[in-house]
Amino acid sequence: MTFCAKDTWIEEERHVKANDRDYNDKFLYAANHIKTSKYNIFTFLPINLFEQFQRVANAYFLFLLILQLIPQISSLSWFTTIVPLALVLAVTAVKDATDDYFRHKSDLQVNTRHSELLIRGRLESEKWMNVRVGDLIKLENNQFVAADILLLSSSEPYGLCYIETAELDGETNLKVRQALTVTSELGADITGLAEFDGEVVCEPPNNRLDRFTGTLFWKDNKYPLDNDKMLLRGCVLRNTEWCFGMVIFAGLQTKLMQNCGKTKFKRTSIDRLMNTLVLWIFGFLTCMGIILAVGNTIWEERVGRMFRVYLRWDEVLSSSVFSGFLTFWSYVIILNTVVPISLYVSVEVIRLGHSYFINWDRRMYYGRRDTPAEARTTTLNEELGQVEYVFSDKTGTLTQNIMAFNKCSIDGKTYGEVFDEFGHKVEITEKTPCVDFSFNPLRDRRFRFHDGSLAEAVKLGEPTAHEFFRLLALCHTVMPEEKSEGDLLYQAQSPDEGALVTAARNFGFVFRARTPETITVYEMGTPVTYQLLAILDFNNVRKRMSVIVRTPEGRLKLYSKGADTIIFDRLDPSNEELMYTTSEHLNEFAGEGLRTLALAYKDLDEDLFEEWMKKLHFASTVLDNREDILAALYEEIERDLMLLGATAIEDKLQEGVSETIACLTLANIKIWVLTGDKLETAMNIGYSCNMLRDDMNEVFIISGHTAQEVQQQLRGARERIVGPRSEVPNGATDAEKADRNRKDSVFEETFTAEYALIVNGHSLAHALEAHTEAVLLDTACLCKTVICCRVTPLQKAQVVELVKRRRGVVTLAIGDGANDVSMIKTAHIGVGISGQEGMQAVLASDYSFAQFRYLQRLLLVHGRWSYFRMCNFLCYFFYKNFAFTLVHFWFGFFCGFSAQTVYDQWFITLFNIVYTSLPVLAMGLFDKDVNEQNSLRHPKLYEPGQLNLLFNKRQFFLCTLQGVYTSFALFFIPYGAFWHAVRDDGSHISDQQSFAVTIATSLVIVVSVQIGLDTHSWTVVNHFYIWGSVAVYFAITFAMHCDGIFSIFPSHFSFVGTARNSLTQKSVWLVILLTTVVCVVPVVAVRFLRADLYPTHADKVRRLQQASRRQRPQEQSLKRVRRTSSRRSAYAAHQEGYGELITSGRNMKPGRPVSAPPAGHGASWIESLLRKRSDGAIGVATETQGARAAGPRSHSAGAEGTGQSKRQQSRD
Repeated sequence: MTFCAKDTWIEEERHVKANDRDYNDKFLYAANHIKTSKYNIFTFLPINLFEQFQRVANAYFLFLLILQLIPQISSLSWFTTIVPLALVLAVTAVKDATDDYFRHKSDLQVNTRHSELLIRGRLESEKWMNVRVGDLIKLENNQFVAADILLLSSSEPYGLCYIETAELDGETNLKVRQALTVTSELGADITGLAEFDGEVVCEPPNNRLDRFTGTLFWKDNKYPLDNDKMLLRGCVLRNTEWCFGMVIFAGLQTKLMQNCGKTKFKRTSIDRLMNTLVLWIFGFLTCMGIILAVGNTIWEERVGRMFRVYLRWDEVLSSSVFSGFLTFWSYVIILNTVVPISLYVSVEVIRLGHSYFINWDRRMYYGRRDTPAEARTTTLNEELGQVEYVFSDKTGTLTQNIMAFNKCSIDGKTYGEVFDEFGHKVEITEKTPCVDFSFNPLRDRRFRFHDGSLAEAVKLGEPTAHEFFRLLALCHTVMPEEKSEGDLLYQAQSPDEGALVTAARNFGFVFRARTPETITVYEMGTPVTYQLLAILDFNNVRKRMSVIVRTPEGRLKLYSKGADTIIFDRLDPSNEELMYTTSEHLNEFAGEGLRTLALAYKDLDEDLFEEWMKKLHFASTVLDNREDILAALYEEIERDLMLLGATAIEDKLQEGVSETIACLTLANIKIWVLTGDKLETAMNIGYSCNMLRDDMNEVFIISGHTAQEVQQQLRGARERIVGPRSEVPNGATDAEKADRNRKDSVFEETFTAEYALIVNGHSLAHALEAHTEAVLLDTACLCKTVICCRVTPLQKAQVVELVKRRRGVVTLAIGDGANDVSMIKTAHIGVGISGQEGMQAVLASDYSFAQFRYLQRLLLVHGRWSYFRMCNFLCYFFYKNFAFTLVHFWFGFFCGFSAQTVYDQWFITLFNIVYTSLPVLAMGLFDKDVNEQNSLRHPKLYEPGQLNLLFNKRQFFLCTLQGVYTSFALFFIPYGAFWHAVRDDGSHISDQQSFAVTIATSLVIVVSVQIGLDTHSWTVVNHFYIWGSVAVYFAITFAMHCDGIFSIFPSHFSFVGTARNSLTQKSVWLVILLTTVVCVVPVVAVRFLRADLYPTHADKVRRLQQASRRQRPQEQSLKRVRRTSSRRSAYAAHQEGYGELITSGRNMKPGRPVSAPPAGHGASWIESLLRKRSDGAIGVATETQGARAAGPRSHSAGAEGTGQSKRQQSRD
């Protein structure tokens, strides 16, 4: 029911009546219209301005603008502030409006899709946005489900339908849904459906994708409803001609939308730091203003009255205190250039440039789909250089979601390798010739296999090879679909099963059709029909499946496939030698990251089978402990099996996934996999991409079903890693608790053993509770690898939020489906992969590209460069503006604190806009300390961004201090030099205008030399901008000080002739030279000593780069490393199998008869990677002999050991 309290509707349970809009409307249920955009035409301006003025600097400049409108205190024109402020606001608003426009466009595209609704007794095409709760809707094959609907009937027998849930959980295998028997009888009878008046009482809207509870009341009967009766929004109807359903949840109340996080306003850590620094600067500016205001008050009281004889006031102020008050605000305006608005204009330009660099990067362009990388936002580029945690989806993100039959072992012989004429193994590439399957007219032309000896064995009729593929063609739950003669399409619950059946098809054993009682296989072109007597289905406990069939000759056969350890335990003792041989082959397959299954068979005795079948029929009708009784019966018959061999399937990773993960791991980036797949599938992928390895100390699996069990398992895992841990007493002080937390955090960073943590979805729900989340995070952070499986989209977002909130680090989420949207929006940075699961992830992301491997380049090249450039830009910008502005402060003590400016007004206007804008932009856009090859070759270069070393409060203080020192030298050196200086003709040189030109010229030269020192990579652009800006300064200065422009605008250009008279004097140039040397030499000395005595990682790599510039070393690439591994079952079913469904015949529909075809690695792994890169690894080979002896692993551990302490120091 719903009730109203304080104008807020709270829903406790939902009541929905079919075909009765009037009844349903009174509950105010959500319409089916969705909205992911942030603004509309009316709210855009106020909301966007509110967001922009959350940036402290914008509010600060608005305040300055108000001050400048007061003539009594302003010595600068108001338009000097309003024009740049309006420009910044306008540019940002246009960018935000453009981003939101695309969201509106996406929403419109979804809302205007059409479905057929049953309205007033007839079917009418309606837009999705007009669908209402309680409506009956018709879906057709390959259509998206418009809302969360209760399945009523379908074109399939018994009200079955098949759906694909890739948009919800990333799984592309089909799932079965079945309507209630009483509603399935309605079929496609429009009259009967229009008269259907059932009422559903169910749970309120929630985000649980795997659960639904409700009851249907119809014709005085009650019928229980569960998740198997529901089709959720975002699913796609497959292999079902049509179905009818009743809308239960619509729009934002559907489970898909409940799992989508809100669109959030994302800001970088540098943005947040800038807000703090602007407040600091404003406080500093206020202090300077107070000092100068107090000085003005004292000066007016003691000295100022005497000057009125020479400098008459238009209006005499009677109070010196009021004069000081006005002077305070005047100096606030004059000194505001400490943070000029051009800073924010430059930041936006630099970010825009970095975004275009990403868009233009041809090495992130995927030619097969014509998909370039795209920066969908311009505000987060430097954050890409600070990522510590990456949260990745699995299906479609790490994998291609394609299974391939790669190798096999049959009767002790392996197949799948290719050898040359000398017997040497040949590496298989795309150019390696494939086996010719033209002998088989029913082959799958997309199937690729390279070892021709297996095809020859099949053609020669080897009994074991035939039996091997016969098993693959019979032992499965695949459903065939034949659209035309010979055009077979297999619908597999698991992609593994699809790959195995396809392999059997190509080798001449074509699974063609099935009924509840039979399976038809074309064996080398001959149709053979087997009687299907029983399916012993797969589940997570059995880890195997078997079928019992009767051959056309009347023999009984049991065929079984499953995890090798399970099958080997059930083999006949006569198979011992073959088992050992096959086990060796399985070890080889698993070492290559392949997913393995063992295959076995058994001839059954007729009498024993009849007795067993009687037991099976009885057990199938038992209500209590049915599953246990059935399991015992299965165990009874699956004994004394005869081993046939084993299969090896490759779950094709995307190209470069293993190398990318290895490289990111070396960059101290932690990668967590959050997937909707089942446990085994997730673990298999973990092994395939070397996130899981058998030389890890231990792999912890958290699978508790209660909060207490989960907490105990997590604590047990932590104790296994770190040993028993004493608890902090409740009465402990905050200092004691903080000290314990700090020690624990440092311990996490220094820990060298390698563990993995795997958490199941139902356990994760308990682990994310408030009293358990800390234990989860502590344990997970001690592990090298973390995999969460069977998670809902909302749980993905909750995991990301947990790390964001409790670790305070930069997070990145990457995925390709609608089930990833929530975590993409939650993370600091969201990356969408434009894959095979739609564009929802891309539309919600900040960056997008086509392949996971491009993440390495996005972070280690573009991200690192963006962070490096932005930090250098900010340090230099603050330095030059403190140097420029604080000259006014020193001058205040010599001008009676009168708020008189040192410089010409035009110099103040043009300094940040013309004289110094282009050099700093060139540095922010093009500078780089090392090239892209070394950025990828030395992942450790990425760590300064994670530790926030290049721009933080300490760095800001240092560049501010340098600016204060420079301003002091700029003012007092010319002041002291001109005290007694004379011109060449003996006349006095120290007038105020000549003094101003000397300081201005010194300032331009000093900051130009300084940016030259700060530039790491010189290009033609840098030279042109830096020295061109100096030339432009002199050109503009001489032009504005000439007689001609003074004669035209005498009131605006008062420095007539000053440049010509001053800059022709040798003494002036000697003063400029002395000032430049005094300002620059200390900086050069400090940097030289620091680079020589305490070189950074980048310093070492830069030296290597400079030394090898003439003979550039060939870049080495990471190769996939062969590992030794325990074998893993290739079963990847996401739920219990379809065996019962198949044998019941409920999923069968009448079809035409089938005709004959027409004639016709852990530490060792990391060490290997590091050895391959030893020639360029940050001086690992050159730093010290001790580093060589310690080895790559100890080096890495040492880096991790200091990481947390560095982070604690640098966060501030």
